[in-house]
Amino acid sequence: MNRTCASLSRLLAALALVTALLAPARALDDEIVADFKKYFKQYKDTATRVEAVLSLEDADSAAVVEALLPVLKMVEDPDVVRAAIRVLSKFKSEAPRAALFAALEAQKDEAVRSGLLQAVAAGKYGGASEVLKKLLVDKSWDLRRRAVEALVAGGDASVADAILPLCNDADPAPRCAALEGLAALKSPKVVAPAIASLSHEVWQVRVSAMLALKQVRSRDAIEPLIARLAVEEGRLQVDVGDALNEITGRSFGTRLEMWQQFWGAYKDRFQIPTDEELAKLRAKRKEEAAKYKPEKAGTSYHGIETPSRRIMFVIDVSGSMENLVVEKERFEDGGYPSFLRIDICKTELLRTIESLEPYVEFNAIAFATAVRPWKKELVKANVLNKSAAVDWVRRLEALGGASKEDLAQAGLTGSANLEAGKTNTFGALSTALGAGGRGTKDKAYECMIDTIFFLSDGRPTVGDYVDPQDVAREIRELNKLRKVVIHTIAIGEFQKDFMKILALENDGVFVDLGR
Repeated sequence: MNRTCASLSRLLAALALVTALLAPARALDDEIVADFKKYFKQYKDTATRVEAVLSLEDADSAAVVEALLPVLKMVEDPDVVRAAIRVLSKFKSEAPRAALFAALEAQKDEAVRSGLLQAVAAGKYGGASEVLKKLLVDKSWDLRRRAVEALVAGGDASVADAILPLCNDADPAPRCAALEGLAALKSPKVVAPAIASLSHEVWQVRVSAMLALKQVRSRDAIEPLIARLAVEEGRLQVDVGDALNEITGRSFGTRLEMWQQFWGAYKDRFQIPTDEELAKLRAKRKEEAAKYKPEKAGTSYHGIETPSRRIMFVIDVSGSMENLVVEKERFEDGGYPSFLRIDICKTELLRTIESLEPYVEFNAIAFATAVRPWKKELVKANVLNKSAAVDWVRRLEALGGASKEDLAQAGLTGSANLEAGKTNTFGALSTALGAGGRGTKDKAYECMIDTIFFLSDGRPTVGDYVDPQDVAREIRELNKLRKVVIHTIAIGEFQKDFMKILALENDGVFVDLGR
C-alpha cells in the first residue's frame, strides 16, 4: 500500500512539474493568438498577412484553430489560406487537433471545411476518422475527395471499407481519389472497382484505375488490362502496358499480340511474382532495355518521344530567347538558320509539327509577359491545320530582347516593348492546363490534353506566381486532378533544377539543350 501511495505521489509530482513547465508556453501561445486577432484585420497586403499567419506556427494551442477559421474563408487570397493550412497542420499535442476536428464537424462553410481537411491530410492526423467519414457523403465533390485524402493520410487501413463506395462516385474527382487512396493503403479491395473503372468515359478515371492496379498487383487484373490495351490509344496505351509489366514482371509494354500469347499460354497457371522476384525482373528489364533501341513512340520533340494524341506545345518568346547560345558546337549540325535560341526552338517545333500524324490533335502557346494560344482548342493534325501552325510559328519573335535595349536607352521604350518580354511561366502553364484562373473547384480539370511540352530559357519574372518553388507547387496542385504529363525542355543558362522539378512532379521527362 505504501509503495502504491509513493508511486502515485511521484506521478502527481511529475505531472505538476510538467504542468508548471508548460504553463509559460501556453501563456505565450495565448498572447500571440490575442495579438493576431487584434492586428490581422489591419493588414491589407498578401505578404504581411502571410507573415502574420505564419507567426502562429509554433503556437500549439486550440485557440489557433478559432483564430484561423475566418482566414480559411479568404479564397480571394490563396497564399494566405495556404499559410493558414500550413499552421493548422503542425500541431503536436492533442488539444489543438481535437479543436480542429470539432471545428470540421461544426463548420458549414465549404471553404473552411476544405482548408481544415487539407490541414488534416498534410499533418497526417489520425484518431478522428468518424468525423472524416461523415464528409464522404457531402454534396460537394471537392469535400468528398478531400475527406478521402485526409483519411488515407492517417495511414489506417481500416478506413478502406468507408472509402470503397466512392470508387463508384458520380463525379470523377472523388472517384479518382478513392481508387488512388485505396491503392496507397495497399488494400486489395481496390481491385474490383479499378477493373470496372478501366472503361470509364473520363480518361483521368481510367488513369487512376490503371495506377491502382499497378500498385495493388492482382492476377484478376491481367485479362481486363490486356482487353483494355486493345481499346486504348496514345498515352493511355502506355499506361496500360506499364501496369501489365508491373503486375506480371514481363516487359511486353504496348505489344498486344505478345500479351495475348503470354496469357493464352500461362493463364491457368500464372502466379503473381513476389516483391523480391519483381525487383529482380525489373533489374533484368532495365538491362535488356539498354541493349535495344526502343520503337518510335509517336511524336518526338527535342528527343522526347510520346505516344500522346492530344498535345500542347508551349514555347517561350521572352526577351532572353533572342540571345545566342553559348555552346554553339552542340547545335552546329542541326541545320538552324542562326544560333539564336528562338531560331533553334522554332526550327525544332516546325519539324515536329510537320511530322505529326493525322490522328494527333494539337495546339500551341507562345508566352512572354502575355500568353498567346494559337487556337482556342485542340485541332487535328491535318494538312491545313499543320500549314497554319507552321505559318504561326514562323512569325514568332522574341519580345523585348537585347536588340531592343538600344531603343530603350534612346528613350524609345514604346518601340522597345521591354515590359512585354518578361517570363510568365505560371500563366503559360496554367493556360495550357486549361485552368484559366479558376482553380480546381469546378469541372475545368476534365481537360482534353494529356501531354504538354514546355520549353523555356528563363527564370519566371512576371505573373501571379514568380518564385520557382511557388510556380512548381501551384502547377502540381492544378494538375493533381488533370493528370497531364508535363515534359520540360531547357535552353540557356537558367538554373535547371526548376525545370527538372516541373517534369518530375508531373510524370514528365526533362531535357537540357545546353547553354
